[in-house]
Amino acid sequence: MEILEKLTATFGVSGRESEINQVITDLVKDHVDRVMTDGIDNVIAVKNGYGKDKKKIMVSAHKDEIGFMVMYIDSDGYIYLRPVGGIPVSVSIGNRIIFRNGTVGVLCFKKDVESIKNNNVGDMFADIGAKNKEDAMNYVKPGDMGSYYGPLCMLKNDRVVAKALDNRIGCYVAIKALTENTEPYNDMYYVFTSQEELGLKGAIVASRVVQPEIAVAVDVTSSFDTPITKEGNAVLGGGAAIKVMDRSVICDESLIGIMQDICKKNDIANQSDILAAGGTDAGAIYTSNQGVRTGGISIPMRYVHGPVGMVDMNDVKACIELLKGFANQKI
Repeated sequence: MEILEKLTATFGVSGRESEINQVITDLVKDHVDRVMTDGIDNVIAVKNGYGKDKKKIMVSAHKDEIGFMVMYIDSDGYIYLRPVGGIPVSVSIGNRIIFRNGTVGVLCFKKDVESIKNNNVGDMFADIGAKNKEDAMNYVKPGDMGSYYGPLCMLKNDRVVAKALDNRIGCYVAIKALTENTEPYNDMYYVFTSQEELGLKGAIVASRVVQPEIAVAVDVTSSFDTPITKEGNAVLGGGAAIKVMDRSVICDESLIGIMQDICKKNDIANQSDILAAGGTDAGAIYTSNQGVRTGGISIPMRYVHGPVGMVDMNDVKACIELLKGFANQKI
């Protein structure tokens, strides 16, 4: 859990990802043949395969998190914000924000409760306890970014909550698969992509850099087992969610079958991931270059894009085993 705690605690709002880049690089560099970066801040860890008929497989797990940018600070020292990625205002109010330099504040809303339904982050502000604008400017300035503040916490039944589980839990799955699978059959390009929350920007570039034959996007998916919504398929505790379709992609049928077979042969709990909305890096990769056969391995998560998310570590372990098996599969 130490690795996951470190991944979730590290700052990495979209476009300001140097800290999480360094953490991931330090975790993988001794387990791969080389680590590269590109012009949009993707981290690409390459592990050469041994197979005679090996393929070049790109595993994409985005490392950026949603957050906020400071727009301006008023005369009383209150900090007004704009979103970086999709921010749900209604569940953000009263939670804490932590800026890149460690300054902590409270997220507040300047209008009546009825107005929250408009989901306008421009009506939010952060209170860091400043006396006035001059005092606040000693700690935070326009253009600075902040994220939710939510340290990792163990709950009952092997479930955990933390901020940035979307998608540091996907990064965790990729890192564990990479470090535990020292001799993969295929050439593996583990890409920790940037700016997914701003429109899959990192994956668009990375797919051009890597030019994979096959790709797998590792990301969270909504868990449809709460009073909020039960109108979906994946649930916490159901195992690795093999992506079939979302708004951005319909996955390669043969890869879905291969993943299902791996789960069957290795007794890996699994379920299907079918979403009416939302998307992952898969949506950018499968239409790149001349077209890429693409699948997805998803971790069911409650409260996606909230101040904290919840995952089941048994599902996470199943995803790790599935990804390891896929890396060793002759395709």
